Amino acid sequence: MRHRSLLILTSVLTTGALTLTACGSRDEGGKGGGDDAGGTTTVVIGVDAPLTGSLSALGQGIKNSVDLAAKTANKNKEVPGITFKVEALDDQAVPASGQANATKLVGKKEVLGVVGPLNSGVSQQMQGVFAAAGLAQVSPANTNPSLSQGDNWGKGEFKRPFPTYFRTAATDVVQGKFAAQYLFKDAGKKKVFVVDDKQTYGAGLAAIFTDEFKRLGGQVVGTDHVTVKETDFSSTADKVKASGADSVYFGGQYPEGGLLSDQVKKTGAKIPVMGGDGIYDPAFISASGEANDGDLATSIGYPVEKLDTAKKFIADYNAGGYKDPYAAYGGYSYDAGWAIIQAVKAAVAANNGKLPADARAKVTEALGKVSFDGVTGKVSFDEFGDTTNKQLTVYKVEGGKWVDVKSDTFNQ
Repeated sequence: MRHRSLLILTSVLTTGALTLTACGSRDEGGKGGGDDAGGTTTVVIGVDAPLTGSLSALGQGIKNSVDLAAKTANKNKEVPGITFKVEALDDQAVPASGQANATKLVGKKEVLGVVGPLNSGVSQQMQGVFAAAGLAQVSPANTNPSLSQGDNWGKGEFKRPFPTYFRTAATDVVQGKFAAQYLFKDAGKKKVFVVDDKQTYGAGLAAIFTDEFKRLGGQVVGTDHVTVKETDFSSTADKVKASGADSVYFGGQYPEGGLLSDQVKKTGAKIPVMGGDGIYDPAFISASGEANDGDLATSIGYPVEKLDTAKKFIADYNAGGYKDPYAAYGGYSYDAGWAIIQAVKAAVAANNGKLPADARAKVTEALGKVSFDGVTGKVSFDEFGDTTNKQLTVYKVEGGKWVDVKSDTFNQ
């Protein structure tokens, strides 16, 4: 998905499960971590996500899932001679904080890959820092197309801005079109009111949805914007009611989305609010005082709980003692972490069982070639660093819970 902070909260990742142990100093390899008495080398996987603030439910799920991937790799000795450690930094969904975190992670030679961030707007400020240092990042949640395909992707001009950027999430090109097709064809809605939060993720997603909805023959009867962290959207709700819309599409996150749904319904407009993966969270439902059954959200991938490939991940996560759920991006975060682990494995194997002196460059190169069966399905990347897995799901609020109503593979 996706896209507040004066001080950067830095915390080495620990959870209710085991704590990964750092090792001592390394005498060769330049970019590696330390050798302990047993001869293993520490490799750090960085994590950047909102660990506090309104989006922390998603950020904690990202952090914990990467932690689980590292623990699993260590337990199974996935990469002989390598011990993985995780260092998680809090960006509070603020671009400047993300940029500072990127600089901090780049400065630690043991860091050979970073999972994150959650928000596309944050990632825009981090990409260049990572690229300059040759440090790979794999986001489990960014969906803005320009991050991987360049600013002119909408004109059919595709150019990868940074070779160090990868993601396990499908882009908004896929998600926005998928949402428009469901709302128009499946839900039968023809007059939509479009609202966004003016942020990179929300505005971009709303624009892609709008173009596709119009292309299908639908009518956009009004548009408006809301401001992040504000709570009174009554003027927007009144505009929705007056427009005669049979639905609302919201580009943004669940804190504002839930309140918007609540206030729209309080006007007497009993129409569904639909959004992207930014609103697909239980907090969207709890934020609304009015019953919001019928509201809709798209999210990347198929429901993790229904994937045979995710059964072990779910069982191990539940057994790990994590106090927060893996949430919407847990499976994609585990796969992002595992992709980095597999890239490290390939770099070590190609260098006679040791980290090469240019480990970051070799890990980035190997990431482009990884291919494995992950929690969320087949994990691999195309020439832009985008996931080749373009599965999506529509969820509907029924009985106060999100229920999946349609899953499909989207082909542009």
